[in-house]
Amino acid sequence: MVYLKQLEVENFKSWRGRQVIGPFMRFNCVIGTNGSGERVASLRIRNLRDLIHGAHVGQPAADTARVALRCCDDDDRETVFCRSVVGNSCEYHINDTHVTFATYLEELTKIGIIAKAQNCLVFQGAVESIALKDPKERTKMLEIISQSKECAAEYEKKKAALLKAKEDTQFYFNKKKSATVERKQVSQEKIEAQKYQTLLDNIDQKHLQLRLAELYHNEKGISALNETLGQKQQATANKNSKLVKCEQTLKSYKKEHGRLAREQQHIEKEIRAQEHILSQSRSQYIKAKVNTAHHVKKAEESRNAYKKTKKLQATQEQDLANGLEELAAVERTWRDYEKQFQWEGTLHGRDIELDKDQLERYRELKQLAQRQGAVLSQQAEKLHWEVRADNDKLALDQRREKEVEVGIRNHQIQLEEVTRKAEKLEEYTQSCISSLEEYHQREENLSAELQRGRQRTEEVNRELGQVMEDLGNARLYSLESTRQQQRKDLLDKLRRLYPETVYGQLSDFCSPIHKKYQLAVTKVFGRYINAIIVASEKVARDCIIFMKEERYEHETFLPIDYLDVKPLNERLREVPGAKMLVDVVQITAATAASQLRRVVHFICGNSLVCETIKEARHLAFDGQKRLKTVALDGTLFAKSGLISGGSSDLRTKARLWDEKDMTRLKERKDQLTTELRDLMRLKRRETDLNQIIAQAQGAQIRLKYSKAELENIKKKNIPKCQAEISRMESELVNLNSQIHMQQESVKAKEAELKTLRDQIDKMEDSVFFDFCAEIGVGSIREYEQEHLRQQAERDKKRLEFENHCTRLNAQLQYEQNQLEQLKKKLHKMEEYVDEEERTMAERRKEEEELLVAVENCQDKLLELNNLLLSKKSQVTTAKVELDQKSQSVEEMNKELMKLQREVMSTETALEQKYLARHNLLVSIKIQNLSITLLSGSLNEISGEQLDAESESTLATMDVFEREAQLVIDYSALEEDFRILQTEEEVQAYIENMRESISSLEELLHHTSTPNFKALEKMKEVKDKLQGIMEAFDASTKATKKCSQEFEQVKAQRFQLFSRCFEHVSAVIDQIYKRICRNSSAQAILSVDNPDEPYLGGITYNCVAPGKRFMSMDNLSGGEKAIAALALLFAIHSFRPAPFFVLDEVDAALDNTNISKLTSFIREETKRNMQIIVISLKEEFFSKADALLGVFSESDDCMFSCIVTIDLRPYPLIEEDNGKDTDTDVRAA
Repeated sequence: MVYLKQLEVENFKSWRGRQVIGPFMRFNCVIGTNGSGERVASLRIRNLRDLIHGAHVGQPAADTARVALRCCDDDDRETVFCRSVVGNSCEYHINDTHVTFATYLEELTKIGIIAKAQNCLVFQGAVESIALKDPKERTKMLEIISQSKECAAEYEKKKAALLKAKEDTQFYFNKKKSATVERKQVSQEKIEAQKYQTLLDNIDQKHLQLRLAELYHNEKGISALNETLGQKQQATANKNSKLVKCEQTLKSYKKEHGRLAREQQHIEKEIRAQEHILSQSRSQYIKAKVNTAHHVKKAEESRNAYKKTKKLQATQEQDLANGLEELAAVERTWRDYEKQFQWEGTLHGRDIELDKDQLERYRELKQLAQRQGAVLSQQAEKLHWEVRADNDKLALDQRREKEVEVGIRNHQIQLEEVTRKAEKLEEYTQSCISSLEEYHQREENLSAELQRGRQRTEEVNRELGQVMEDLGNARLYSLESTRQQQRKDLLDKLRRLYPETVYGQLSDFCSPIHKKYQLAVTKVFGRYINAIIVASEKVARDCIIFMKEERYEHETFLPIDYLDVKPLNERLREVPGAKMLVDVVQITAATAASQLRRVVHFICGNSLVCETIKEARHLAFDGQKRLKTVALDGTLFAKSGLISGGSSDLRTKARLWDEKDMTRLKERKDQLTTELRDLMRLKRRETDLNQIIAQAQGAQIRLKYSKAELENIKKKNIPKCQAEISRMESELVNLNSQIHMQQESVKAKEAELKTLRDQIDKMEDSVFFDFCAEIGVGSIREYEQEHLRQQAERDKKRLEFENHCTRLNAQLQYEQNQLEQLKKKLHKMEEYVDEEERTMAERRKEEEELLVAVENCQDKLLELNNLLLSKKSQVTTAKVELDQKSQSVEEMNKELMKLQREVMSTETALEQKYLARHNLLVSIKIQNLSITLLSGSLNEISGEQLDAESESTLATMDVFEREAQLVIDYSALEEDFRILQTEEEVQAYIENMRESISSLEELLHHTSTPNFKALEKMKEVKDKLQGIMEAFDASTKATKKCSQEFEQVKAQRFQLFSRCFEHVSAVIDQIYKRICRNSSAQAILSVDNPDEPYLGGITYNCVAPGKRFMSMDNLSGGEKAIAALALLFAIHSFRPAPFFVLDEVDAALDNTNISKLTSFIREETKRNMQIIVISLKEEFFSKADALLGVFSESDDCMFSCIVTIDLRPYPLIEEDNGKDTDTDVRAA
């Protein structure tokens, strides 16, 4: 085992000169003050030269600094590891031999010191950080210790290479699969080409017979229609002249009706203005009426209060009169008493009479008695006057008590009245609030409705303006063509006859998704663009019969159940630069959308639309299969090779989509106009809103007055009464207590006075003893009492009289003051009632004036309504006459239209015949069929295709005339067709031929166009497949090689990490138990990813002694420190360093845990470990084998010094207090 013997430093940081630290024992403690140089810390410097002592203050002690580590093994062989700083570089020496940095690290690793892992150092605060590490950080710590992190870069590199090799293998596998399929396809295309050419030749021959039959039948129909047309044109001219005369008469009737209608509108405008004025007048009248009612109610309340106060005044005046009468009665009683007293004194005053000598002697004795009892007499006199004063005060307080009781009763009555008034006002206030809330709710609802109406009106006006602008731009008001009007009438009739099965024209239910596709869609739709869509073939035949009966022109029908819709080729959607035509056509109908989509699929088929003619031609003819394409300008490329260009007639037909927009705008305009009319009617409800606002304002005013009065009562009157009652009650309580105290005091003083009088009486008895015997009385008091008793009785009666009079006068004075206040209040109330009555009269007068104004407005409105009724009757009469004339003109117009329809029907039928002949000739020319002409040439035929909707122009008529000069040789036509007579037989024959051609074309359609370049392509495909196979084999070999290399690196990394983790997880529990000194303690390490543990986290859980399981975050600071130390010692046991430096690991530990930790360290140092601990706690460093004291001194700058003490000679005393823990105390 290698251990640290000494540490030599020279001019390193705070250590000046050469300093030897050591020798180090098994268990060493370093102590010292902060900043003295004892700390283990990272070197936080910018340049290496800053490590030289004094360099940080610009005074380096030398040019070099050196640190040497002197280690010894079990055989006492020393090894010195030295690192020197020279300038701004480092030098490394082992046993004074210069070595490289890599060799230096390698030698350190041999003795167990791993520089990257720092497995010999635990910095200050590291214990707390280890306890708080998350699972990923613990994994990184173990990876550094196990040195498996050195394989991480190679692991990631090999893994990325393996993934890349697998992707390349999959890529070449897919290419190989595609090349195999392509080879099979090329070999099959060669066989299909021969079959395809034979089928084309057969179809061409069938087409020739069909075209000859159709031309032959067409020429026979043209000659019959020319004869019918002349007769119908003459009848139409005669009917038109009669219609012109009737229309002039109708125009004059329209002018008269318009004049009357304008007058009616003017009257209606005046009525609306008058209604507005009436609404304002009504709201003002309602407001005035509400205000008047409020003032009436206030006046009534004031009168009632005045009456109540008046009654109270009468009651108080009666009480005052009664008090005066009582006072007079008391005075009369006193006078009667005085007279009676004088009479009794006269009657009994002469019982005992003294002579002059006796009277003189009595006076002398009296003076003598007075001199002897002067002190007692003075005391008795003083007490007598005090008792008398107390009795007067007591009587006064008793009178005040009665007055206060009367005042409390009066104020309680007043408080009850005010409280009842407040309750009534609260009820009235609540009713006003509920009414006001109802008004506000109605106002909010109506305001919101009107606001929505105004907003909607603005929106409608804006939208209507936009619609009108669009209509103006599109010239919507131009007259519809006769042909369109006829078609519209026919469609309306058919819908009425078959409402559920006749859907309408195709153009009404679909449209291009953008205007740029209009020409292309119009070209492909062709004769179907105005076709009528029906539900079934039966409905279509019924509609045709109806048209024949009504003599309508020919129309095309599309029965949905009769259509043979071919499936779409979904692969065409992926063709670059083109879109399927069905994708640029949108269904605008809300109902039967799926059935209408079926019709669009039937017409469009697999047609493609391209941006330019060049792209359309390329897609149509240059691919493996021919496709039907159309350019945006309307140029159509058919599969058969037929090319039909766009023309001015096509642009005219394409306007149909704009006309649809025009029709939609018309309908939208009508909807907006109707909605605007409804919104104008809603606007008239503003008068109701004004009325509600007026009512709400009235309720608000009443509520304001009621609240003000209620607040005045609650804040002033009621508190004032309550305060007065409270004051009087407290005064009454004080008076009661004072009266009680005064009564007690009077009793005590009377008793004392009686004692004094007894003493005086005894003294007087001794003085007057002889005199009393002489006059024959028992005591002198008998004589005196005869005279004094009467006087005392009289004084008592006088006192009672005076008290009674004083009380009555006070009560009368109080009642007089209350009466005066009541009179002032009555005067104010009288003035208030008068003011309210004047205000009420003014409001009533204003209300009557507003009522007169409302009645005048109603009268004027009634007159205008009567005038409006009269004008409406005139307008109605004019309208009836106008309708009669209009009906007659309409009937005549219908007759003319019927004749015109018959003419146009004939013309259209003739045009259709010419058109059909033209299209047949063009088709023959385009298809290059070998037809024989007796005169003329096919080169004279225009190459432009015309459809059923092409308008008759000079150009088309010129085409028809030139084509009429052509004479066709029908000798090649089969004889069976020429002998047919009826239309049904001809159509049946042609239909059979078409079915035969259709079956062949169906077969051709289902037969894909072969690729005639398949032979040339075969060799290219084989070479391509061979190259792909070679690349696939090479990629497979590379993947296998990368997989083997990755597995090797993975196994190496897994082995290194697992060996470390298994060791640590096996020993950590025992170490934790030993540190805690308790077998119930548990420490568990577990990995999140067992397959590759270095990619996941490591969970560390501890169960402290005597506690339940808790997560590491819930442990106390000391428990976390013990757990972290257990983990550190377990990791250190896997790759032990020759020494282990711990910097203040006991910072979070108490004395008990420090004792446990030092015991564990001493046990470990006895086995195979050398530990150096930096600690400032005596409980820790007192157990060490050696104590190293670091201190600092100052010269030019601070430098560190060291003192080493060997503590082994000093024994440890074991103390056992009967507990599970042991404490070692070093005896100094």
